[in-house]
Amino acid sequence: MREHTRYPRNRREFLQNCFCGFGSLAVASMTADQARAAAKFNPLAPKPPHMPDKAKAKSIIFLFMAGGPSHLETFDPKPLLNKLDGQKRPAEFGDIQYQNVNSQSRILGTKRSFQKYGKSGIEVSDLFPHQAEVIDDLCVIRSMHGDMVVHSAAQYQMMTGRIIPGFPAMGSWVVYGLGSEAENLPAYVVMPDSHGAQEAGVPMYTNGFLPSVYQPTMFRPGNKPVLNLDLPKGISLDERRRSIQLLHDLNEATAGEDLEFAARMSAYDTAFRMQTEAPKVFDLSNEPKETLDLYGVGNPLTDDYGRRCLMARRMVENGVRFVCVVSGGGGPEAEWDAHNDIEDNHLRMASWTDKPVAALIKDLKRRGLLDSTIVLWGGEFGRSPESEKSKGRDHHNTGFSMWVAGGGFKGGTVYGATDDIGLKATVNPVHFRDLHTTLLNQLGLNQDALSYMHLGRKERLTEVRGEVIKDIVA
Repeated sequence: MREHTRYPRNRREFLQNCFCGFGSLAVASMTADQARAAAKFNPLAPKPPHMPDKAKAKSIIFLFMAGGPSHLETFDPKPLLNKLDGQKRPAEFGDIQYQNVNSQSRILGTKRSFQKYGKSGIEVSDLFPHQAEVIDDLCVIRSMHGDMVVHSAAQYQMMTGRIIPGFPAMGSWVVYGLGSEAENLPAYVVMPDSHGAQEAGVPMYTNGFLPSVYQPTMFRPGNKPVLNLDLPKGISLDERRRSIQLLHDLNEATAGEDLEFAARMSAYDTAFRMQTEAPKVFDLSNEPKETLDLYGVGNPLTDDYGRRCLMARRMVENGVRFVCVVSGGGGPEAEWDAHNDIEDNHLRMASWTDKPVAALIKDLKRRGLLDSTIVLWGGEFGRSPESEKSKGRDHHNTGFSMWVAGGGFKGGTVYGATDDIGLKATVNPVHFRDLHTTLLNQLGLNQDALSYMHLGRKERLTEVRGEVIKDIVA
């Protein structure tokens, strides 16, 4: 198995030295040897996966439900909760105490109803009538668990595999491993929620100790995700092109093999190409009305998340490797963080996201993109079986649900289980590192080979060693 190696060159050297005058050769038609040669001169050039025979997907869209959606109100029905409503937790379930759940807390029943949907007959809450329509495309993991019960540390672990900041996020690792197929767009994009930041902030999305060329591009909320895409007044395209070329010539004369300098030059290149080519990707006016309606664009409830989900589809369609579409930010009332009132909170958050999420699955599938795109849905943890403040649920990391679709994952599948009150993952527990390992596997990346020497140690996304969840992949 090949070891993943970093190379410190920039894009212009790649074009000059690798192609040697054959610049019209399509990247998509490269042989494995040509791709490795390209990577030697350009860290963002497409790279062959470590395990080509296992590579089912080329990109990931992560629908990050920030704050912690309740598994008990979404994908993991627990009838016993309503029978035990208002009672203390029965002793047979253990004496776990954390956050605001303690010996005085009482079991909280749910007002949600569940029905079986699709050929698979998977039970889905009435919070998600649209996701219920695509349940046969989803693989629901009901036995997720993590190590931390506070937002920031749990978000770091979900994104980076570690509970502290300073480590590379999934998106950066994926781009480091596979490069990018986007000629005129960033390789890794984060589309934040318009309500504000999450508790872990921007550090959970960043490249950590990986070279800066693998950092995310943070889009702005709203209708103009990227500013300054238009050329300055009085500046022609040819003048801008000559200016960029002059910068290249001056910088390359002195840059040497400085990694950070190469990253900055790559950013200049991407910015210039985005000015000339990307505006049409951000312009949703050329989408058919049927597609806009599918995502809920134009509806005040779904317009924001719908636009961003539709943009995510357009991104992967144009070769972007990793896109994170965030739902939730700025505090509990606009996050999946239902401390005060689970009903009020989750009805609101579901009304903003359910239709766009289902639309993304439908749209990718009808365009033939779902097979090559992994869609991951979930948050940093779930919610507690016990009540907090009488009507809310607290943070809960010992058992919760996420789902994954496309990219070789088995749709219409339920994997793992929690106990009868949803307290702990009891059947086939899946840690974040197992999820990370399985996602990498579907991209053809091996968790051991995808490593980077940092402070004398080979670091990797999974920290120690995760297991591929073989039962959920084709």
